[in-house]
Amino acid sequence: MSGMPILSIVTWLPVLGALFVLSIRGDSEFAAQNARRVALWTTTITFALSLLLWTEFDTSSAGFQFVERVEWLGGSISYHMGVDGISMLFIVLTTFLMPACILASWTTIQDRVKEYMIAFLLLETLMIGVFGALDLVLFYLFFEGGLIPMFLIIGIWGGGNRVYASFKFFLYTLLGSVLMLLAIMAMYWQAGTTDIVELLDKSDFPAAMQTWLWLAFFASFAVKMPMWPVHTWLPDAHVEAPTAGSVILAGILLKMGGYGFLRFSLPMFPLASDMFTPLIYGLSVIAIIYTSLVALMQEDVKKLIAYSSVAHMGFVTMGIFTVTMQGVQGGIFVMLSHGIVSAALFLCVGVVYDRMHTREIAAYGGLVHRMPIFAFTFMIFTMANVGLPGTSGFVGEFLTLIGAFQVNGWVAFLATTGVILSAGYALWLYRKMVFGALEKEDLKLIKDMNWREIAIFAPLIVLTILFGIYPVPILDVTAASVDNLIDNYQAAIEAAQSVLVE
Repeated sequence: MSGMPILSIVTWLPVLGALFVLSIRGDSEFAAQNARRVALWTTTITFALSLLLWTEFDTSSAGFQFVERVEWLGGSISYHMGVDGISMLFIVLTTFLMPACILASWTTIQDRVKEYMIAFLLLETLMIGVFGALDLVLFYLFFEGGLIPMFLIIGIWGGGNRVYASFKFFLYTLLGSVLMLLAIMAMYWQAGTTDIVELLDKSDFPAAMQTWLWLAFFASFAVKMPMWPVHTWLPDAHVEAPTAGSVILAGILLKMGGYGFLRFSLPMFPLASDMFTPLIYGLSVIAIIYTSLVALMQEDVKKLIAYSSVAHMGFVTMGIFTVTMQGVQGGIFVMLSHGIVSAALFLCVGVVYDRMHTREIAAYGGLVHRMPIFAFTFMIFTMANVGLPGTSGFVGEFLTLIGAFQVNGWVAFLATTGVILSAGYALWLYRKMVFGALEKEDLKLIKDMNWREIAIFAPLIVLTILFGIYPVPILDVTAASVDNLIDNYQAAIEAAQSVLVE
């Protein structure tokens, strides 16, 4: 791989696939089938190449690897790409979920199939670019660019209220990101560069400036995660989005906020991060408890899972801002696990929605009698969503709670109530849909999952259990980068405190 721009190949290969799909002529079923095949092959090859990245990644190094740099716009902005232990996982997660999204859309999307596949392929490139960008302007272009294909996916192939949901999603996220753009401009004027590596090495913005920069970045990342109280766009977007759109929203797009906190807020604005930590703890605890209670009251399956996502992201922000090894690694692990488990839960909803064309919980009941394979699959991911030991959901939440307990016992105690509440709404949903007598006439002829659907869920089940029993591969990848992040953060705080003492 020496001299081979493997990271750029992984990033831009989906665009090549999109161009192939664009070149397919006609609107016949044959053309649509070819578009599906091209998209599936492109996303599968991209995933295979990302695994090559992972196998060649040096877990003992905290620095950026597979670095590529091309000067652009007179050298003030550059095409600068690279990955460390934190971003590596999110790139693999992105490429892993995309073939599942294409397969999940194989029969459900029948209109404008070529445009749909192009939108997903372009979205994949933009999402990978977010996690690989090492220039602030390049990061911002990828970060904002991802709004466009997702806006189209919801607005064109979504449900009955899709236009409202797509505009709400777009406006919420765009408004927060405008403030981040102003902060990027201010950082360039102060530091004379937009290179992320150089900015991480400097980390010497004045304390007053750090406060404003932190708030500007926070406005963007808080909406993206989303944190309470700017989370209201998420349930609407999930309900109206097609199944694959919900998978990407929950699996990848929400993780960009947590990644932003790790890449920018903590290392570049350590003094402001330390000052605003109580705010983050407060918002995280409210998100964990409040949105769990709201989930208990939902009548729509997708809305319930969407609110549970907000609660799980509360564990992420709490863990990250403990700035302890267990807390930060736990936050990253929760994001990875949630990316797999929540994606699988939305795919489960898609399975029954494709057959019954309703997401109302009351419309189901007794599915175990007709769909035993679905009942087993849904049970695995429900248990993982609850955080049952032996599943990936347990490891991350346990680590974040350990990190929180080291820093603030009350925060850890209040967050732990969210684990109890998550068991309440998740098990209630499972009982209502799967158990009980098969009384509804329209459910008596429902068919179990087919081979295509089983093929989608099999790797998700394997990873959910594997990472729950043996999380070492994930923790090893992130360990060096997280340790370096924490050391630099604490050194900056201690230096500031010594200056105050003097």
